[in-house]
Amino acid sequence: MLIKDDTIAAIATPHGVGGIGIVRVSGPDVEEICQSLFRPAADTGSLRDRYLYHGDIISPETGSIIDEVLLTLMRGPHSYTGEDTLEINCHGGHLILQAVLNEVIKAGVRPAEPGEFTRRAYLNNRLDLSQAEAVADLITAKTDRGRALALSSLKGKLSEKLQSIRSGLIEILTVLESSIDFTEEDMSSGPHRNLSKDVEDVIIRINGILSTYKEGKLFRDGLNAVITGKPNVGKSSLLNRLLGERRAIVTPVPGTTRDFIEETINIRGIPVKLTDTAGVRKSAEAIEKEGIEFVWEKVLAADVVIILIDGNARPTEEDFEVINRNREKRIILVINKSDLPRKITDEELTGMIPGVEPLWISAKYGGGISELKERIYSLASDNGEYIESDIILTNLRHKISLEKTAESLVAAKDNITRENAAELAAFDIRTALDHLGDIAGETTTDDVLDRIFSNFCVGK
Repeated sequence: MLIKDDTIAAIATPHGVGGIGIVRVSGPDVEEICQSLFRPAADTGSLRDRYLYHGDIISPETGSIIDEVLLTLMRGPHSYTGEDTLEINCHGGHLILQAVLNEVIKAGVRPAEPGEFTRRAYLNNRLDLSQAEAVADLITAKTDRGRALALSSLKGKLSEKLQSIRSGLIEILTVLESSIDFTEEDMSSGPHRNLSKDVEDVIIRINGILSTYKEGKLFRDGLNAVITGKPNVGKSSLLNRLLGERRAIVTPVPGTTRDFIEETINIRGIPVKLTDTAGVRKSAEAIEKEGIEFVWEKVLAADVVIILIDGNARPTEEDFEVINRNREKRIILVINKSDLPRKITDEELTGMIPGVEPLWISAKYGGGISELKERIYSLASDNGEYIESDIILTNLRHKISLEKTAESLVAAKDNITRENAAELAAFDIRTALDHLGDIAGETTTDDVLDRIFSNFCVGK
């Protein structure tokens, strides 16, 4: 795998105005960049490793000052990328940052590609591939729980567990390969008698990790919850109440919400994307019809559908249409306007959607909102309980690789129990090791790496 030996640079902080912005440079020409562009405020001689220096970035062409900065040189291999790295802390305006970056590029540096700093860290063995992916997950984490899981992977918790599994498989492979030269030896006796159990134990460990994926995906990607119902039942009021702020327009006029509104809230560590949709009714207006079509599209992609009914009115044809089109989904039946006289009973509601317990709320005054959040949280998992481990699988690529590893090990176990099948079993173990190596990037192809790192931001 080719490691590019040129020098790259990028703005490493988000676009916009802030107190500080950072231009990051990595590669063999870093010290030359310092000498040509940086003028320290005091004579310091040669720059020391990991010291913060105050001075100016200047234009070599004109001698003019671009910005007053703080600069740090970090020499490889003990840097993020494993190469000589420079971080220029500028004032945080985009114009300033771009001007500094332009001077760096004029000095012969190439603009970095998305994720190239982290890719170099991986290629220089500063991180394995699962840790590199955790960097992106950490940056995009939506809740503290998601952040903690990403940080755990970045610190190598998952890598350590997989390395332990890998070591066990190598030991099994060593025993298998030693038996290939002694074909008359029965693998079911002597030192080989426990190989089948050893492989089974590894399969159990892998399946234990795989069992955490559903929860890990939930904390990483979140849950989609769509609020639907006929017009004027309080969908927008409910969205505002769940958000704790006025986000959607609320009026007594039916059809106020024409499009959909999406916002994310944190429910006990789970990022929940709430979607407020147009009210479902028969309408002759083209724009409102289009909004109602959006409702059904959003419902199809929803993990949870919150069906909202007006408890101060008798059920209508529109109520039943919404219910009938969502019977196969995970439903929370919410009855709004509990602060007003009830014109529908719990028995009637239970008959409308058998097995779904109705929940009465008041979107106007906040009654029942805490209970609704708990319902959402419980529905996110099959039993409402979550694993309190810091080793939880969150990445689909990792899941697929582990499933392939387990499949190969099942085949290996089967061959171990067959007479004269040591070579086949050894082949299966090697295949399992290859699949396991995909997670850490030991056997990952360049096109897969390109796809992974293309999703990173440019400065990381």
